[in-house]
Amino acid sequence: MSSPIALKRSKQGNHYYFWVGVFFFIVISVVLSLYFSALQIDYTWRWYRIPKYFAYQEQVEIKAEIDGEALSILKKGEVSVVQVKGLEGTESYTVPEGALEIEEGDTIFYGDVLATYKKWRVGILLEGLWLTLKVSIIAIVFGILIGLFTGLARISSNPALKWSAITYIEMIRGSPLLVQIFIWYFVLGTLINNILTKHGIGQIPPLWFGIAALAGFTGAYVAEMVRAGIQSIHRGQTEAARSLGMTYVKSMRYVILPQALRRILPPLSGQFISLIKDSSLLGIIAIRELTKATREVVTTSLQPFELWFVCALLYLVLTFSLSMLLQYLERRQLAV
Repeated sequence: MSSPIALKRSKQGNHYYFWVGVFFFIVISVVLSLYFSALQIDYTWRWYRIPKYFAYQEQVEIKAEIDGEALSILKKGEVSVVQVKGLEGTESYTVPEGALEIEEGDTIFYGDVLATYKKWRVGILLEGLWLTLKVSIIAIVFGILIGLFTGLARISSNPALKWSAITYIEMIRGSPLLVQIFIWYFVLGTLINNILTKHGIGQIPPLWFGIAALAGFTGAYVAEMVRAGIQSIHRGQTEAARSLGMTYVKSMRYVILPQALRRILPPLSGQFISLIKDSSLLGIIAIRELTKATREVVTTSLQPFELWFVCALLYLVLTFSLSMLLQYLERRQLAV
């Protein structure tokens, strides 16, 4: 006879597999609903065009810049060096092997094609994806630094530090990120670049004002997480560290912050995932991140459905990868 424990486990297993089946039924139903809905609209799907927006072969033409004669063609390994002699002097052109369309002694006119070859280029979507990843990583790093120091200032007994931190946090969290991007780019960016121009210094690209807006926005939320994480540690930990002769800085570094980090990792992961998605707002200041790159391709190709699905999938890959990394770090912290 089966024991009551074995029967209970069997029932739990049956319920588990039943709900697993319900989940897959829902997923399949949603996918089929989207598929049959797409069939009802007058739209031609062109998925075969999508790969060229990640990588494509460009037809490169090397053209003559002077009138003259092909004086010599010298082969050097996998390339050939073409020398064209004219009244204005001699020009040299380096072309890949097998791409030449002229012979030695030919008469050359300005604009004539000397060689053609195909070269792999990175597509606009891949460029946008890389820029989104680059902007997000830099903003995350600066956001952590800003949030850490602001969070410590938030709990400081120094009124200047504490009130400054509170003002910064409330101003940033109380205004939309879109408005902050506009302020950084059109107001602060214009002022800073005008000052730099007057002193003969090069201007700062819009990319860095976008990163500053994202980092400042993220830093305010990270600061509150740091503040909450530190205050969640029992006061006795600080007192014990100080009783052992540690300074305030050492007690924070070696005792309080390592424990607080374990508690704030889950909300930090959510904030960083939101940051990756918020980077899509940088397109309004002419930064060609993933969303702006997708919008440009949609305008020229008239393929909104395929491209926006691909855009959403790429964001999902970025956020899911970051989520898995932070979960791994969280498990490492708990195992220590």
